[in-house]
Amino acid sequence: MTPAVKREAVAHLKARFGLSERRACRVADADRKMVRYQAQRAPDTVLRGRLRELANERRRFGYRRLFVLLRREGEPSGINRIYRLYREEGLTVRTRKARRKAVGTRAPILVEARPNARWSLDFVHDQFANGQRFRVLNVVDDVTRECLAAIPDTSISGRRVARELTALIERRGKPGMIVSDNGTELTSSAILTFAAAHRIEWHYIAPGKPMQNGFVESFNGRMRDELLNETMFRNQAHARIVIAAWAADYNTERPHSALDYQTPADYARTLTTAIARPAAQDESSARRAIAQPAPLGVNTNRTPVAAG
Repeated sequence: MTPAVKREAVAHLKARFGLSERRACRVADADRKMVRYQAQRAPDTVLRGRLRELANERRRFGYRRLFVLLRREGEPSGINRIYRLYREEGLTVRTRKARRKAVGTRAPILVEARPNARWSLDFVHDQFANGQRFRVLNVVDDVTRECLAAIPDTSISGRRVARELTALIERRGKPGMIVSDNGTELTSSAILTFAAAHRIEWHYIAPGKPMQNGFVESFNGRMRDELLNETMFRNQAHARIVIAAWAADYNTERPHSALDYQTPADYARTLTTAIARPAAQDESSARRAIAQPAPLGVNTNRTPVAAG
């Protein structure tokens, strides 16, 4: 039994049966010094207050990400201390019921560990305060986990997607591959023409298998959990400002657990530096030549070319 349990047992024996402390300790096999011990921990008032502030600002962050944010501010406390204070302050993140997972094996696609090796894109939906629906086009770099674009609008056609991707390529460079679902906007003639003109491999996941596009689906979940469910958008202009600010924060401030709690921007810089360094000076580059595999089950067929 832990000391806390033994203390409770001694207290129960004394209150329920009227035993002396000496006899109750003998029955519970507890040391009297341990029973009488009073914790001498500092109140940590300032740290507790800052922890509560961060938890209120980032309501969907658990103690691990809050610990990373505190470390950035110069807090020397270890993660165990932060976890204890987190629990003592009654802070928690409500967990949701896990969804059923698919059974079976699928062939992964290995991608070189570099920025722009593979992008994935998908739509996420929400509504304004007046009930009008809108959607957000999300584009994610699967290797660096950066949010390359988060474009909200009431209607986004295939031509609009092609224009946004063209502008993104001009700013960032061409991806080696793009992964998406089979939505009408993403299988339109405009997208087929775009992929053929830029010579980009466009892979479509199997119908009804969203986890084959798991990187952007995971990003959509984070956006839903941390932004869309927490914000009431007044109108389209308000949505653009708030979503752009959240995407910038996601890339440059939010610790990402899959990147060892680095930010996507920091991880991208690390990869870029490693690639630029000569292989003779960095033997670890050979070990990191392959990034994490693509979502299992991605269709490996090349992009169909529009007829005519």
